[in-house]
Amino acid sequence: MKDTLKHRGMRNKLAELLEAKGITDEKVLNAIKTIPRHLFLDSGFEDHAYQDKAFPIGADQTISQPYTVAFQSELLQVKPNDKVLEIGTGSGYQTAVLLDLKAKVYTIERQQELFKKTKLFFTKMGYRPKKMIFGDGYKGLPEEAPFDSIIVTAGAPEVPKPLMSQLKVGGRLVIPVGVDEQVMTLFVRKSEKEFQKQELGAFRFVPLLEDKN
Repeated sequence: MKDTLKHRGMRNKLAELLEAKGITDEKVLNAIKTIPRHLFLDSGFEDHAYQDKAFPIGADQTISQPYTVAFQSELLQVKPNDKVLEIGTGSGYQTAVLLDLKAKVYTIERQQELFKKTKLFFTKMGYRPKKMIFGDGYKGLPEEAPFDSIIVTAGAPEVPKPLMSQLKVGGRLVIPVGVDEQVMTLFVRKSEKEFQKQELGAFRFVPLLEDKN
């Protein structure tokens, strides 16, 4: 599959749609315009790649809806060279957005089939996260902590404590919390002990599974 002018046009339209839905961060919108989302999907879904929808990618996982990716990315307020931990690599589309925002990305995936497929795809595409790890996202990545921000791309019944502790003071954790439906939740670490919490509306995600490796 190639990336053509037609695809670029579709991406520009998608970015306009996301802007109309309330995404204001120019860098995030530029990432949506830049990244060839159709290459992250199986070729059968190519026509749907630039619709604002989630799609299956195998291993019972989905590639998140572009609006959700943009919304979570905007909440992170990524600055160049920020150290970002991503829980749930999935197709790698969210990872690519973070890389486009010039973050140093550490990403964890717990589905082996998906991990192998995405790792190969990154190599082919020249996407270079700092680390791509096969493992349990619930535990975070203590050996690389603290992080400027942490993004969770699966629904968590509650907020994993290790993730809170691996955040820098001033750092941001964006996580969808809930069982059937999730509430997008932002935690900002104000001090060693204090976190500011903000709830930002309902979303639907595949579940974040613990200790399934």
